[in-house]
Amino acid sequence: MDEPQPPRPAAISFREALLFWLKLGLISFGGPAGQISIMHQELVERRRWISERRFLHALNYCMLLPGPEAQQLATYIGWLMHRTWGGVIAGGLFVLPSLFILIVLSWLYIAFGEMPVVAGIFYGIKPAVTAIVIQAAHRIGSRALKNQWLWAIAAASFTAIFAFNLPFPLIVLGAALIGYVGGRLAPEKFKVGGHGAGQKTFGQALIDDDTPPPAHARFSWRRLVKLALIGAALWALPMGLLTAVSGWEGTLTQMAWFFTKAALLTFGGAYAVLPYVYQGAVSHYGWLTPTQMIDGLALGETTPGPLIMIVAFIGFVGAYVAQVFGPDQQFLAGAVAACLVTWFTFLPSFLFILAGGPWVESTHGELRFTAPLTAITAAVVGVILNLACFFAYHVLWPKGFNGALDWPSMLIAILAAVALLRFKRGVIEVLMVCAALGLVVHLLR
Repeated sequence: MDEPQPPRPAAISFREALLFWLKLGLISFGGPAGQISIMHQELVERRRWISERRFLHALNYCMLLPGPEAQQLATYIGWLMHRTWGGVIAGGLFVLPSLFILIVLSWLYIAFGEMPVVAGIFYGIKPAVTAIVIQAAHRIGSRALKNQWLWAIAAASFTAIFAFNLPFPLIVLGAALIGYVGGRLAPEKFKVGGHGAGQKTFGQALIDDDTPPPAHARFSWRRLVKLALIGAALWALPMGLLTAVSGWEGTLTQMAWFFTKAALLTFGGAYAVLPYVYQGAVSHYGWLTPTQMIDGLALGETTPGPLIMIVAFIGFVGAYVAQVFGPDQQFLAGAVAACLVTWFTFLPSFLFILAGGPWVESTHGELRFTAPLTAITAAVVGVILNLACFFAYHVLWPKGFNGALDWPSMLIAILAAVALLRFKRGVIEVLMVCAALGLVVHLLR
């Protein structure tokens, strides 16, 4: 005999939702996978604000977009529940706590990073970060790669970026095309969905499978044009002010332009964005070194919010070192740069959700929409694995393959991987232990 289902939750007030989104912004550790897991537990399983299928359908759309899918998912659900301001509040509170924390941590890092204690802590954290990226590839892959077709897409994606250095947007486009064609030729191979098929039920949800889209979630050309004009103004006004004050070649102007491109041209979540950001921030502009890039990722892993908030660290370090406001205002320069790059990185994410949400709400369960997303998810697995190889190279062979292998770092990386993959320990716990091990090794040398 079936167990009785709990009743549908009562309507959620804007204030109640705001308090939840603030709480989420403060506890959303663990990178994209951990943050999505937290949202699933809170919104689908515990509070039942949205059903499993609606949650996964929204997530699949966010995975298609450039930018951080966890923050975009929060924006989407906030928008669906409480219109535009609900989405802005949900997405904004997902980012702001991390921004303020990273400004402080970035200053401590750049001001005191050469101290033996701080250097030792980062020595242990870097190999742990490599293990965390490997875990991300494993977690997404275990959900996404359900048949030989998707395994082949992942392998081809890894080969394309590792061996041929193809740009990630081209890889995403190719995967989407394969998914579209494959969804027609072999639809059973592409019904997996980016993060599962959504077969579970936790009782009636406030936004359930059969709940019709609210009025504000229905497509309107007038609303789309209005949103596009507002978005263009929110981008052009600060960009124009920066150009007028410091010129097009100024550090802050170039940061704003670069992270606008990063926000628009990179797909697949934070781990897929990082190679593009590394190429620009380290290789092209020289705002920070490869070692500082890995250290920034370590800081991003230990703070709540989207992992792509490493952009705040990059902006802070770049402007601080360049002394954009002079030698007496280095902290102010770093803080302003961190806020600016965060604005230009996340503005498109809000616009994509608010503009595309009505279309997504009209495509529930349509294979022509979900099959390309399934293929893209498989391709992302290969790109993340490539990122793990990139980090492993810089951590384990700090002087290149011509130098010696750093055995203590390799041992810490193996221990971190075993703790994460075999014993399912938390990211923060693993980072703390590895930091302690790194400190011991560094002080004994």
